Order: sequence, then C-alpha cells, then structure tokens
Amino acid sequence: MQQVVTFGEIMMRLSPPGHQRLTQATSLEVAYGGGEANVAATLAGLGQPAAHVTCFPDNELGQAATQSFRRLGVDMGHTVFRGPRLGLYYLEVGASLRASQVRYDRTGSAFAELDPADFNWDDILQNAQWLHWTGITPAISAGAAQATREAIAAARERGLTISADVNYRRNLWQYGQTAQQVMPELVAGCDVVVCGVGDAEDLFGIRPEPGAESSFASMARQLMDRFPNIRQVIATRRDTQSASHERIQGRLFNGAYHETPYLDIAPVVDRIGGGDAFLGGFIYGSLHYATPAEALRFAVAASALKHTIPGDVNLVTVAEVEHVMQGHTTGRLVR
Repeated sequence: MQQVVTFGEIMMRLSPPGHQRLTQATSLEVAYGGGEANVAATLAGLGQPAAHVTCFPDNELGQAATQSFRRLGVDMGHTVFRGPRLGLYYLEVGASLRASQVRYDRTGSAFAELDPADFNWDDILQNAQWLHWTGITPAISAGAAQATREAIAAARERGLTISADVNYRRNLWQYGQTAQQVMPELVAGCDVVVCGVGDAEDLFGIRPEPGAESSFASMARQLMDRFPNIRQVIATRRDTQSASHERIQGRLFNGAYHETPYLDIAPVVDRIGGGDAFLGGFIYGSLHYATPAEALRFAVAASALKHTIPGDVNLVTVAEVEHVMQGHTTGRLVR
C-alpha cells in the first residue's frame, strides 16, 4: 500500500493540567503536534501508511518530537535535523463560556530556517500516492514556501493526488510576501482543497454569488473555475455552543453539493486537531470508500471523535469511526 506524505512543522505543545490557567499552573504537560503531522498520525492509526517530512533541531527535543510520531506509526525517515530550536505553543484549555487560548513561540525555529535544498522530493515521494500540505507551511518563511512549491511540482510530475488546507493565518505572514501573492500558485497545483467562505474571500477575492442557495457551493464553484486542477472543495461548519459543546457538519462540492447531518459533541475534551482529523478522515475515506459522500461522512465522524481525545492527534480506529457513522453517538459503554 502506497503512502500519504505530509509536509510541515511539528511543535512542542505545553498545557497546564486539566482546565487550569497558565497563570496558576505549576507544571505543564508535554505533547507534540502540527497540522500536517496530525493528518499523517490519523492515517497511520487508521491503518493507512503515512510519512511526515519536517525539519527539527539536532538535539534531544528534535529526537523526542520524532519519536513521538514514530510511536504513532508515522514514517519519519525523511526528517532533516538542523537549525536552532523547536517551535513551541502553549494551550490553555477552556471550559463552558471560557474559550481555549493558544500562544505561539515559533519564531526562528528549525523549520522556519530550513533549506529547501535539503529535501529530495523525488526520493521522498517514491512510494507515495498522495501529498498533503497546509497554508501554515508557506506562511512560516520564504524557504518553507519554496520547499512547498517544489514538493507540489514533484508530486504533480508523479501524478499524485495533492490536497491542501488553505488555513489562512494572517499574522504568520511576516517575511515580505503576502498570502495573496504566494497561495494562488500553490493551490493551483491541488486536487482537493479545504477552504471556507471566509478564507476564499481573504485569499482569492472570491465571494458567494448574491442569492445563491448555498454560499459554500457558490464559492467552491468559483474556486474550481479559477483553479481547474481542483476536483473537490471540502470544509467543516461549526455551530459552537460553548468551549465545551460543538456541533459540526461536513460540506463538499465536486460539481454537486453534499453535506452531512450535524454531529453533536458535548463535552468537548480537546478541539485542537479537529480539522486535521477531518482531513485525515477524508483522505482515508477517499482511498477506501466508493463515493465522496461516504468519505465526507467518515471525515466528520473522525473529527467528532477527535474532540473527545486530549492532545493534537486523533487516536481512533476505523471501527470506532464507522460506529459513529452508523448513528451510534450515545457513548454507551462497550464491553
């Protein structure tokens, strides 16, 4: 079975225990995660071979991050070890009406200072069938943007399926180029794109047509017209009741519009990585189910389950996801 390859930064996550605030914590729990790596770990847990490509400092922190994903079954054999430091982020988990908060400390990380020449994409993609990246990666530095560009070109030459979560983070773009300058060229090389209505307007100036029955379908149709390689546009829709209660729905446009019923999640244990679980589930569903609609249902069920699991990574099995797809959402004890 061929691999899904993901590319992007992995950071150390530091969180106070439980629902403590950073100002009251006397200890911090350590985990590792990153948007693209979380997708790879989701797939590995579902039994789909997956590899992640990144850059770590050549020290104990880089080794710890590497080992954390190897333990999850992710192939980390193409990791580059160089650069000054591992990026960090601090997560304060909210509850009820108090929102969760994230604070980043990633400036000058090994990944931000990577050399694109260190990545031999012909070798990396030799056993691959799918490449995935997110808009966070080209936002980090000019070098990371160039490496993403080269990865997409190599994947297209090999005929791989390419997916991207555009994930527009305005504050990340600090190296002299804007997302509006960089992202269109990269997205043009993709087959599957995760993009909401807001990101489409911010990045590409695409707005839903007045009077459209579905604003998402109108946006997606225009996005596919602008970038003809795109075959599917997907997204989740959240109906947030509180930090502890979410309702999520999956949406897909591939010339026809599909949506899933909402899944109700209460209490939410940890929503970080929910979007990555959705995309990992969609990739798995696309490779193992007969229709895009089935893949979308699998993706939403996978994402819903992630909200019940602490940490960045979705530690679920295919059987557990399919159980939710079949309507078993009460959390009843399994013996």
